[in-house]
Amino acid sequence: MFFGTPVRARHITRPARSFQTERSVMPVEFLGIAATHDGSETHPRSGASFDKEYTLRLARAHEDHGWDRVLFAYGSGSPDPAPAAAYIASRLDRLGILLAHRPNVSYPTFAAKTFATLDRISDGRLTVHFITGGNDHEQRREGDTLTKDERYARTREYIEIVKRIWTSHEPFDHEGEHYRFHDFVSDVFPVRQPRPDVSFGGSSPAAYAAGGAEADIYCLWGEPLERTAEQIEAVKAAARAAGRTTPPRIQVAFRPIIAPTEELAWEKAYRTVDTIKARRAQGEATVVRHHRGGEPENTGSRRLLSIARSGERFDRALWTPTAAATGGAGNSNALVGTPETVARALLDYYDLGVDIISARGYDLLGDAIDFGRYVIPLVRDEVAKRDAERSAQGARTPIEAGR
Repeated sequence: MFFGTPVRARHITRPARSFQTERSVMPVEFLGIAATHDGSETHPRSGASFDKEYTLRLARAHEDHGWDRVLFAYGSGSPDPAPAAAYIASRLDRLGILLAHRPNVSYPTFAAKTFATLDRISDGRLTVHFITGGNDHEQRREGDTLTKDERYARTREYIEIVKRIWTSHEPFDHEGEHYRFHDFVSDVFPVRQPRPDVSFGGSSPAAYAAGGAEADIYCLWGEPLERTAEQIEAVKAAARAAGRTTPPRIQVAFRPIIAPTEELAWEKAYRTVDTIKARRAQGEATVVRHHRGGEPENTGSRRLLSIARSGERFDRALWTPTAAATGGAGNSNALVGTPETVARALLDYYDLGVDIISARGYDLLGDAIDFGRYVIPLVRDEVAKRDAERSAQGARTPIEAGR
């Protein structure tokens, strides 16, 4: 049973009760995690940091259970996500790839070719997530000594260069603040035209400015609905200030904790937090990898901790103790409840304008399967109903609409 006492639980054994489960293509997408091993905040990995069999098994579980793409994350000491993504892309047929990349680790001319080659391997399934870096200690591990504001300026310049390389068939020069090169043209171009999407995240004014100007997808960590709405408006305002007529699509990330009943879901949630706290007290790296005590440097993590201090439960299902237990490390606010409760909570975010849901459990494989089986179909079907209702209303005459 998925809901036994161990934190590393398995699968839900009953179908979801409400909403229909027929799949169809909808304007809502789901992003999972492409971990290269089975470790998480609740348990240590069982093997090497790059376990290719587990990596493929986890990715295949996402593809088989309705997810649209998976994130290959980046860490200073972690396996290189680009070849790991190529390994998965060459073995799966449908699953999209979101490749995280830090501009400090390679020159944009090299990176653009790497991305284009990976898009070729995946037959056009690549999106690139550019990470500016919110922690000085983590950035300096790989020789990056720029200040945070300087990093944002560099990232924006980097993205501009990569986009141009993807779409330019004639040599060009670049003389910028951070990069200079002459007479460059690539001989490898993406399958996806005019180019792959660019993903970006952050919660500071500098992040909104850079991402609002350059991103196709803007990524946020899960916060209460009111605060999420404020961030969406900040991103839209930044896009307008940059002269864009279409703002980035919005992605929001959560840690779902689901069970067949509310009582079992909350028991599982408290058990999860107790395990995280115990491991963090022991100083285990998978729990404290981003910052080492005290307040985190990045605005997003500080926001999560501030929210956690103001309350544990928000809206339908948002729960903050998971974020507090990790010190606000990354995507860490949970959604707790039955699949129906969590699906309705996600629909609340969809109604705000969120159309990409990022979700990652604590038992990576089991939770990916359960979320795909019991939550994704509920959300997709309800979105389909809402879209059908909007289309019907749009087709009605003014007289009919007023009846």
